[in-house]
Amino acid sequence: MSRLVVASNRVAVPQGEGAMPAGGLAVAVDAALKGRKGLWFGWSGEISQREATGVHMIEQGPVTYALQGLSSDDYDAYYNGYCNRVLWPLFHYRIDLMKFDEGQMEAYLRVNRLFAQRLADMIRPDDVIWVHDYHLIPMARLLRERGLRNKIGFFLHIPCPSPDILGTLPHHLEVIGALGHYDLVGFQTSADRDNFDRYVERYLPDRAVKTAVFPVSIETETFTLQAEEAVHSDFVQEIRDSLGGGQLIIGVDRLDYSKGITNRLEAFEWLLEHHPEWEGNVTYLQIAPKSRSAVPEYLEMDQFISMKMGQLNGRFGSPSWTPLRYVNRNFSREVLAGLYRASDVALVTPFRDGMNLVAKEFLAAQDPEDPGALVLSEFAGAAAELEAGALIVNPYDTHAIGRSIDMALRMSVAERKRRFVKSMQALEGNDIHAWSERFLTVLEDRRPETVVPLQERKAAGASNSGIAYETPRPRIAASASQGVRAEQA
Repeated sequence: MSRLVVASNRVAVPQGEGAMPAGGLAVAVDAALKGRKGLWFGWSGEISQREATGVHMIEQGPVTYALQGLSSDDYDAYYNGYCNRVLWPLFHYRIDLMKFDEGQMEAYLRVNRLFAQRLADMIRPDDVIWVHDYHLIPMARLLRERGLRNKIGFFLHIPCPSPDILGTLPHHLEVIGALGHYDLVGFQTSADRDNFDRYVERYLPDRAVKTAVFPVSIETETFTLQAEEAVHSDFVQEIRDSLGGGQLIIGVDRLDYSKGITNRLEAFEWLLEHHPEWEGNVTYLQIAPKSRSAVPEYLEMDQFISMKMGQLNGRFGSPSWTPLRYVNRNFSREVLAGLYRASDVALVTPFRDGMNLVAKEFLAAQDPEDPGALVLSEFAGAAAELEAGALIVNPYDTHAIGRSIDMALRMSVAERKRRFVKSMQALEGNDIHAWSERFLTVLEDRRPETVVPLQERKAAGASNSGIAYETPRPRIAASASQGVRAEQA
């Protein structure tokens, strides 16, 4: 078996036997590397005042972790600047928040060149390379310039907007257009893939780009077992006891303007205004670890949410009941699993999200005999798979969210069980191990593919699982993932 080489902005080095990676990308990469020889390359998280030093290598079993530091100037311009103030808002449909700076774009390309140079020195001829997310979009082009002819795939963990939006990025061909150098570009949903296909048709008409849909998932069975055990912990039991028999609503999001937390608060306010019977009988716990604190937009959002939380508690609360609980710190996956299982309703209402694994984790954590209800944004990638089981809402319609919360709180056990079964069918058919295997199978051409003209694909409206698509002339070659497809869930 060829070695799998993964490149991502951050590298999650295992901290001990049985320790679970923290984030969705880390869980996905960890699953892909499990059971095979591999190399995981990326930023170490270290920042120095001097120029970046060499790569620090850590060997753990069959996997080598290769860690590259960054200078403070490069970190500020590449990560805080171009990645988080240009690409992040761009891909999340917020071009009004995009703060383009040509110097920061140069830093983005400079860091990518540094990473490509370091990585190229470690690549073997038969390695398969898998690059993750928007931080490293130019990586394939830069590796090709250094003579590498390996299979190189890319997966975008965040949404992909339309070509009209992508085209607003100054010098977009130098950045977004670099995706044309990969052997396979993977997306969370068919809508994301179709948006990029149209970008290629418009801006890269002479380049063949193989694209695919691979909805990322979780370690479903493992997470369920964690939840069954963690719900009995002293911490979770203390929270349940503090509710006085009332119901618990939970939201878990990184503090980010894309997550829709402000509209969610307005929806909860609407619920208490129009359904006073819930006063004293429901508590909303919002866990929102702070991120990107050096970016002004995030500081402003944090201040607004804290103010809104205080206003709502002051208006509706009483000495014996605090309607909103707001926590700005991280919890372990084990603790979160227990909290999900102890919750009656989960609010996952982002304005835009590539997938949103909180929705899937909440469902996997539930007691099948008394499951909670999920209120889910139609603009989260997870909605394509979970629409049959969740209460799907428009995250911009606060009254609709409020009505859905009320419906979820009143929902019968029979209805919750029916929806839970539908959702779990999707999760069990596409866990994280199946996701990585599907991507690598298509990237390494380990299965036969049927060629279908793009015109026929468009006429059909939606593609079938396991079929690859190509135009009769070199433009777009699009490949569907095997197994559960977003539009089929």
